[in-house]
Amino acid sequence: VQLQASGGGLVQDGGSLRLSCVASGLIFESYVMTWFRQAPGKEREFVAAIIGNGGFTDYADSVKGRASISRDNSKKTAYLQLNSLKPEDTAVYYCAAKGQTTILYIRPSLSNTKYWGQGTLVTVSS
Repeated sequence: VQLQASGGGLVQDGGSLRLSCVASGLIFESYVMTWFRQAPGKEREFVAAIIGNGGFTDYADSVKGRASISRDNSKKTAYLQLNSLKPEDTAVYYCAAKGQTTILYIRPSLSNTKYWGQGTLVTVSS
């Protein structure tokens, strides 16, 4: 399984970025696609998730209203649109895939998420 994240970069305070994650080697529709992030000196944290058919999304409070997660199952790609970026959004953003094994949605966490990508750096300048 490979998860290839891209789209990070340097952006000014208030700017926008769109991150992409291309997956291979897995049945894409069977996974909750997730974005985590890790800021310097901090623990990795949940950002957003979308279930296999795209019918439900989940956001961390810190990005709610500013982020939008989506997926294109035909392209095996997940996206994270980040708007109104703030310096505190500066982090390495990781794409991850959690098996969707039950009808009940369980928020992805570091311990229950199986596959991880390599991360893409987002830097927001003030």
